[in-house]
Amino acid sequence: MLGADSLNLALMIAESGIIDTAVTDLLGNSQVMVMAENNGVKASVTRQLQRWRSNVRQRLTKVSEAEEFQEELAIYQEVIHWEEEHFYLNIDSLLERLKQKSQFYVRARQLVEENETKLNPMFAQHFCSEWYKSLSESIHQAQIHELEDDKEKLLTDLYQRLENIKNMDGVTESGNENAAGRLWDMAGTKLTKSDVASLHGHAEFLRKHKGIQEIADKLGRMASDCQDAHKSNAPKEQAKPVEELSSEAVDDIVGVHESDDLNKLLPNETLFLTHPELEVVFYKNLIDKRLMNYRTKGKARKIKRVHLPEADTGEPDLDKGPFILCVDASGSMSGFPEQSAKAIAYALMQIALAEHRDCYVMLFSTELITYELTKQDGLREVSDFLSYRFAGGTDIESAMIKSIQLMRSDRYQNADLLVLSDFIAPKQSDEMLQEVEALKANHNRFHAISLSKYGNPALMSMFDHTWEYHPSMMDRLFKRW
Repeated sequence: MLGADSLNLALMIAESGIIDTAVTDLLGNSQVMVMAENNGVKASVTRQLQRWRSNVRQRLTKVSEAEEFQEELAIYQEVIHWEEEHFYLNIDSLLERLKQKSQFYVRARQLVEENETKLNPMFAQHFCSEWYKSLSESIHQAQIHELEDDKEKLLTDLYQRLENIKNMDGVTESGNENAAGRLWDMAGTKLTKSDVASLHGHAEFLRKHKGIQEIADKLGRMASDCQDAHKSNAPKEQAKPVEELSSEAVDDIVGVHESDDLNKLLPNETLFLTHPELEVVFYKNLIDKRLMNYRTKGKARKIKRVHLPEADTGEPDLDKGPFILCVDASGSMSGFPEQSAKAIAYALMQIALAEHRDCYVMLFSTELITYELTKQDGLREVSDFLSYRFAGGTDIESAMIKSIQLMRSDRYQNADLLVLSDFIAPKQSDEMLQEVEALKANHNRFHAISLSKYGNPALMSMFDHTWEYHPSMMDRLFKRW
């Protein structure tokens, strides 16, 4: 072989330390880390850098797969397996092949010209060695360029997230690491000043109306109270070693008695065996269990089957499922009911963040509009939802049909469905009620919050829990001022 194999060239360069150096530089960026420390998301920033390190390594190893390198690497891989004589005969055609495809062409022609004057017998190996160095350098520079571009994109993303987290100060609850981590994941979107103002406005509304937060907190706890119907709470039988007093144990000698235990025989009983005439007496006493034995007493360990209750780990039997919020966006909900519905959704989003649950919002009026508040870049979804103006008619049936479809999937097991409406609508069909009952039996919960005192009781009877929230005008004025 005339030169080194190039098959793992890109991988070797990617693992040469350039990525670790880039990560170290980013971690050493004082501006980023100070902002992260101040906003309580330093752990989230560090995790994102580690994920970036893994992803960028994969991209760098694929740099050599670009067309500009693939053709030259294929030629190099072919040439290094030539015999020296074949190499010398085909050097001119090789230069032609490199002319349009390789940065090494100029250096290759120079090496050929030098060899013609010096007639170096090691020329073929030297040529391939220089070519390998050129390939390494070209791929290395391409990887450096790719890495720098990725670093710039990452820094832009970090600054964007840090700015959003800073603007969210006072909008979300502080001190919860899970919530901070998920909020960081959601913060990679551009928010305008009006978006931030809207978030602050709804957070302030939520703080003034404590009843909304209380309802949201109760909803958040209900998933923890759900028990698995298939899980038996009866004590389980287990094998367990226990200690019992036993005469078989030899801890203490407590007396003498007649028995047939040769291991506990008194020494004087063996005198019968010293005389053939008395030997028969010994065996008769043995059969009659009248040999003098030491009486012993102690504790012996035995394995017994006992009934033991399962240890209470303090954890719920089932994982907490997502929130599905069906929000009535009809014209009759405009005004205070609209503000209340958005505030409840906002409060449940914060609970979902803290408990690592999903929060899915469905606006229903004459059409369905969906938002996933806790997904990646979810702050954009939150902002769009909060800025939506309610208008149109009420079509609760379409929202229930869509929700039932979701709750049948694995992702929405043990889900909490919450309908926020004035419930000025007719009762649902018997088929719909049967679907709801079937899902209730599968650990899904159905809740309703009526934002009007004119709601239809027959419609709300299908839910497990119902709340009413429509404070008087005097109460609203008092809370406002």
